[in-house]
Amino acid sequence: MLLQPDAASLQEVVITGYETNRPLLQTAGAVSIVGREVIERFDESSLVRAVNTVPGVRMEERAPASYRISIRGSSLRSPYGIRNVKLYYDGIPFTEANGTTALNLMDAANIGSIEVLKGPTGSIYGAGTGGTVLLEPRRAAAGEQSLEVGAMTGSFGLRRYTATARVGGEKSSFLVQYARQEYDGHRQQSAVEREVLLLSSEFRPSDKRILSANLIYSDLYYELPGGLTQEQYDEDPSQARGGMFGSVAQNASMNQEGVNVGLKQEYTFSENFRNTTSLYGLHRFRDHPFNTDYERNANQEIGGRTSFAYEARLGSIGATFTAGGELQRGFEAARTYDNNGGEPGDLRTDDEVVAKSGFAFAQAEFELPSDFIATAALSLNDTKYEITRLHQVSSGNYKYNRDFDAVFSPRVALLKQLTEQLSIHASVSSGFSPPTEEEILTSDGQLNEELEAEKGTNYEAGIRGFALKGKLNFDVVGFYFKLKETIVSRQDVSSVAVFRNVGSTDQKGIETSINYTLVDEPAQQLSLLKVWTSYTFSHFRFDAYQQNENNYSGNKLTGVAPHAATAGIDLNTRIGLYLNLTANYSDEIPLNDENTVYADSYLVAGARLGVKRQLGQHFGLELFSGVDNVTDKKYSLGNDLNAFGGRFFQPAPGRNYYGGLSLKYTL
Repeated sequence: MLLQPDAASLQEVVITGYETNRPLLQTAGAVSIVGREVIERFDESSLVRAVNTVPGVRMEERAPASYRISIRGSSLRSPYGIRNVKLYYDGIPFTEANGTTALNLMDAANIGSIEVLKGPTGSIYGAGTGGTVLLEPRRAAAGEQSLEVGAMTGSFGLRRYTATARVGGEKSSFLVQYARQEYDGHRQQSAVEREVLLLSSEFRPSDKRILSANLIYSDLYYELPGGLTQEQYDEDPSQARGGMFGSVAQNASMNQEGVNVGLKQEYTFSENFRNTTSLYGLHRFRDHPFNTDYERNANQEIGGRTSFAYEARLGSIGATFTAGGELQRGFEAARTYDNNGGEPGDLRTDDEVVAKSGFAFAQAEFELPSDFIATAALSLNDTKYEITRLHQVSSGNYKYNRDFDAVFSPRVALLKQLTEQLSIHASVSSGFSPPTEEEILTSDGQLNEELEAEKGTNYEAGIRGFALKGKLNFDVVGFYFKLKETIVSRQDVSSVAVFRNVGSTDQKGIETSINYTLVDEPAQQLSLLKVWTSYTFSHFRFDAYQQNENNYSGNKLTGVAPHAATAGIDLNTRIGLYLNLTANYSDEIPLNDENTVYADSYLVAGARLGVKRQLGQHFGLELFSGVDNVTDKKYSLGNDLNAFGGRFFQPAPGRNYYGGLSLKYTL
């Protein structure tokens, strides 16, 4: 089970990001790939461990199934949920028009690979200064007809079941997948129940046309134990938040049901001209008793994306011109009530919210002499919110419109392929990130009318390649990101997150990944032995941050560890026995803008041992077991930044075990 593609096949790894479809060695940008084999080296109850193998990226779990993704510190403004990072599934927008992404409605089994583009990608993917994540589905291979079932059990009442049917023909493929997961919780009020049904298909009716369709139905319930103070965390990390608005007493939890439907067509008009167009629709219902209120929301959304690409020769120069756009429109009915012991009480606010987001983009790429590749791209982005308040106890009805100024987001990049095994690249890009709906309309129903969009410029350079006869892979990038109108969050006395612009930040960093294959001999008893590591250095500082009489300029950026690293060993044998060892380190993390409270540094290690065997002609069996946090380290994986009352800490599970099996029948 390999973490990264083999060094020898590095040039064959095709990057779909930036609309270039080039090998990784010919891609100018900070790009990382998380393959299916990486996801499977952990227990698949979440994507956290797999995503955290990527340098510059931190995925957090405040409570089981409550995720945040930070790319180069982008979660500064995310007290919960995924913001300021754009996600696509099968090339179709998965992030909603309001700027949020419900990644927890998907199961790890639904994902075949993850492509992470770090830094502003607005020139191609619109609003956002954090980055873009491209999720690819798992599809049946040509000629494959199989049925696979799996079961897993683990500590803290973890139970997981999957069933997958695949049918692949010469011109079509079908996948039907069901996943169910249950978890009693490692803390009070931290249980999870999730069911996901995925239907995914692809058709090739002609040599010119590829059609694909995806339907995802999700039913998710998870509880929210709440943050703990340092004293509570030290005394008993398994407890939930108590007090007047305790999580157990108020049944703090989230119940979501959703349907996503996506359609995509790839059409080749000629050898030099092609188009990709996608459309999607979603329906989502959310029932959310919180510690201090009760929210019930329903939203519907439609949207689409199109991209045209034309290839030409300009003398000795090869050129690819790409142009397209994206439009999204969402409607949400949002109601807030008193929370009377986990039941909705009197109505506080009743809102109708329309979110509109769109952008147009154009890109030119040139293959220059001496193995240079130059890219120039530009997008024009626009975001608008229309909020109609139908009811509010104190002030009555009103209507609020916010149309952010259209913003140009350019990107220029240059790559030089030094040899067949080595390339260097540099780029400059700008990003624009308007506030999300949840930052303008806070969870208690208050409007934040003064919030402005973030704007930033990123400079980066890197080198990647392989050496030592293809045994060594390496990828190193350094960057400097200047962000203005930085949005930060802070909890008020009711634990409601409030947001404000605080000036600017300076973010300098280095991201590295290295892996070395000591043994790669499929015919030998020890068929594979590989070591790998990734490291992130983050020198992130507030540059201009004055809050009343307090000056935080020069302070470390809240929620970002200066140093982070992941390392592992992969061992395979000819008889199918495998062993994966992983260790993850995080430096201490500042938890408030004042830099007076820190989460301790930690080192967490885990292992997975298993065997894969073919049983006759048609059956394949895998048995596996694993352990996470083998040293039983006490640490907080999803801290609450700038928390009121010192409730900063969301403890992660202690030592935990899991084991299971997978049986596959192939015709």
